[in-house]
Amino acid sequence: MLESPLIMGVLNINDDSFYTGSRFQQAESILKKAEQMVLEGATILDIGGQSTRPASERIHVDEEKHRVLPVIKMLTEKLPQNIFLSIDTYHSAVAKACVDAGVSMVNDISGGAMDAEMMNTVATLNVPYTCMHLKGVPETMHLNIQYENVVNEVLDFFIEKIDECKRAGIKDVIIDPGFGFGKNHQHNFQLLQHLAVFKMLVKPIMVGVSRKSTIYKTLGITADEALNGTTVLNTIALLNGAAILRVHDVKEAKEAITLLETYGKA
Repeated sequence: MLESPLIMGVLNINDDSFYTGSRFQQAESILKKAEQMVLEGATILDIGGQSTRPASERIHVDEEKHRVLPVIKMLTEKLPQNIFLSIDTYHSAVAKACVDAGVSMVNDISGGAMDAEMMNTVATLNVPYTCMHLKGVPETMHLNIQYENVVNEVLDFFIEKIDECKRAGIKDVIIDPGFGFGKNHQHNFQLLQHLAVFKMLVKPIMVGVSRKSTIYKTLGITADEALNGTTVLNTIALLNGAAILRVHDVKEAKEAITLLETYGKA
């Protein structure tokens, strides 16, 4: 397990992600943002070529590679060697191409459900795998959301997936409850409230609530105005066992970690 919580900065190489402040398409702006995130305290940068917001449209694997591979090459050359690059994809072919190009881990929103070759591919590549819970698919996951008990169902999902990862040969698994992915606002708050339950799985827990609709719709604001709310929920997540915060705003996440760690040592 991690000694101290880490920060994963979000770099979306597309024009469709839900938060406009995370969209980057020009090499200069991508590098500038990446360097800023590193200076502010990010250890991992998560690169995504395809939007997975609710009702998003899929792009072809070749187009996804076309978007992310030049960025990975550039960041591998320009950033310090102690910064890890992650590829946010559910395509095994994209995962392989990106690891070959310098990426150190794979972040799969579908937990292997959208590409049957993903887990075997990750095992062969011998890199850490972030396994997220997603109910449905991005195009329709926001429709007809139902759970009898969201915490129990997500926990059962991870028990099965961790075993599946082990059988495939994946050595390092990170779990992500998938806030906003096939869950309504109540489900998201229930998962956050009971996040500590997932510590029984003895895997690092990643939390990605940054600027999501659970925050801005609850507060009656916009995603652009949701930084303060993001910090509040990130703080709750840290108190309940989050080991990695996946965020758009690294500085504020780092401050939350520093203050909580100092508080804990008082």
